[in-house]
Amino acid sequence: MVVTAARLPSRGRHAGSPVGVVQSYAAPVPVPRETYQPRLPAYHDVGRDRFTAKDENPFKRVGEDPVSTFSIDVDTASYGFVRASLNRNVLPQPAAVRTEEMINYFPYDYAAPASAEHPFSTNVAVFPSPWSAGRKLVRIGIKGFTIQRAARPRANLVFLIDTSGSMNEPNKLPLVQQSLAMLLDQLAPDDRVAIVTYAGNAGVALEPTAVSEKTRIRAVIDRLTAWGGTAGAEGIRQAYKLAEQNLDPKGVNRVILATDGDFNVGITNENELKGYVERERGKGVFLSVLGFGMGNYNDAMMQTLAQNGNGAAAYIDTISEARKTLVDEASSTLFPIAKDVKIQVEFNPATVSEYRLIGYETRMLNRDDFNNDKVDAGDVGSGQTVTALYEIVPAGGPRAMDDLRYARPAPVAASGGEYGFVKIRYKLPKSDTSRLIAKPIDRAAEVSLFADAPQDARFAASVAAFAELLRGGKYSGTMSYDEVMKIANAAKGSDEFGYRAEFVQMVRTAKTAAALPQLER
Repeated sequence: MVVTAARLPSRGRHAGSPVGVVQSYAAPVPVPRETYQPRLPAYHDVGRDRFTAKDENPFKRVGEDPVSTFSIDVDTASYGFVRASLNRNVLPQPAAVRTEEMINYFPYDYAAPASAEHPFSTNVAVFPSPWSAGRKLVRIGIKGFTIQRAARPRANLVFLIDTSGSMNEPNKLPLVQQSLAMLLDQLAPDDRVAIVTYAGNAGVALEPTAVSEKTRIRAVIDRLTAWGGTAGAEGIRQAYKLAEQNLDPKGVNRVILATDGDFNVGITNENELKGYVERERGKGVFLSVLGFGMGNYNDAMMQTLAQNGNGAAAYIDTISEARKTLVDEASSTLFPIAKDVKIQVEFNPATVSEYRLIGYETRMLNRDDFNNDKVDAGDVGSGQTVTALYEIVPAGGPRAMDDLRYARPAPVAASGGEYGFVKIRYKLPKSDTSRLIAKPIDRAAEVSLFADAPQDARFAASVAAFAELLRGGKYSGTMSYDEVMKIANAAKGSDEFGYRAEFVQMVRTAKTAAALPQLER
């Protein structure tokens, strides 16, 4: 019997190498050609989360600077990241805490507006500060019009999904897949969905498809795997191109980006991406961002994209959060009722010495931006509430700043009964011309005891105090975690989904949480 060395089949005529011995009469067995996909351990990084640090808004003297202007914000990403950190028994880094996003994570029971043509109601309350004796809080609440399901415009959505290697972790791509499947169930049969993925390079995984073909769409989502680098900019370009090719002039056209934000291939500069997204929003396509994962989470990139893409940013850390954002609040996530919404407050020097806007540091605008319809601002979705808090020092109260030696006395306004005047400017979703609504902040909105303030106002104050403590407590006065819990527990209300009870547990955890995570071994 003669033995010979067998050779593996190969693509070249003469390629091959001995791999063993076989009987000479046995024909070589062809090796099936398969696509090789290595099975890698779940990706995990530590300590590379990126946030844009902003100093807290300072007190300002009404006599020198009476006007405060900012863009509204309905993002909630900061709250989700803070919760995810505390669930690991670790305090979040201060830059991760954006007070307005903590406050606006919760729905509030403000009176609803009458119609889509007048899409906002405004609610003002004035009450004593719970952390600084002699000072007051001004709560400005906005409620957006709720679009009924039968009246919703058709949706043209592109799911832009990060399938790079950094998404290979249970709370990243698998959670993305579950989240998008839940969102799919909230869409109408005639809505359309397309899918673009990116990892090293980008490609179209699903051409625009009617939601009536839900099984086909789900199959594409379920087959996604994480592998390669992160060509985020190219993915964004292809997603916008696909959305614009199938633009519905009467519908909602939106790219929904699901990522940990780790763009490391191609264009990675935030300013370049910001400029691109700004240009594209003018074509009628909005961009929303869903953030996932920790350890390598690029919040700074995602805030840049969402704020300049006429969309909101949310952070999905659990399946419960996915349900809140994409099921319970699907209409507000997808369907805007107003865009470029700005708030301007003028304080009355006869009644207010100083003021401080709590939060919104990344949303501040110049005074002349308010009347300029070319200046971009935030967007409000169907049924959403937006809350802003000011801390004010009444005339004669405990001021943060001394008088200037050579300053002239501030002029006294005739309307001495008002603390200030609120103006809100907005555009309807398909309009480029803004509208104006206004409301005074007068004594009729004031209560003399904190306990008598509206329940929602007291709860919002507890959330603001917690956020300020997490940021270092520069302006939190006498407030403590225990006091925050006391106020929040007394103002929980019906709490149908348990969001407020969960908040109290987060505060409780923060009392003993570590300042830094332990090194993994």
